[in-house]
Amino acid sequence: MIEIFTDGASSGNPGPGGYGVVLRAGQHYKELSEGFRKTTNNRMELLAVIKGLEALKAPNQQVTVFSDSKYVIDAIEKRWLNGWVNKGFAGKKNKDLWLRYLEISKLHNVRFKWVKGHAGHPENERCDRLAVAASQQRDLLVDSVFEMESAKGNPS
Repeated sequence: MIEIFTDGASSGNPGPGGYGVVLRAGQHYKELSEGFRKTTNNRMELLAVIKGLEALKAPNQQVTVFSDSKYVIDAIEKRWLNGWVNKGFAGKKNKDLWLRYLEISKLHNVRFKWVKGHAGHPENERCDRLAVAASQQRDLLVDSVFEMESAKGNPS
């Protein structure tokens, strides 16, 4: 069983943002984080889940993802995502990331658990610190899809 704890952050929405991930399996422990110069909190929440799943080295893993994002959890658990796919994501944001999530999630048996954010959950608090620190780095990455969509007046 692999546990993936995730969090996203954005200072301003949009604004500088980042994600933090803690992966844990038995004695194995790994942290991931990256920061972006202009993005949204929802994009970072979703990207954290994606990056956690992409970090897994072998397919067909039993994975529990812990997130404080109702956006991510509800879209998957309440099957909103299926409807968005069927409607070609009409009027929905973050299509690029949702499609990326769908591809990586096919490789594993993934379930989700919601945790209340900023409520003292140790791994969630660690992910929050990682995400915020990543968003405050000097050389932030470019969330190219978001910035391109924003420039067209259609934020992803």
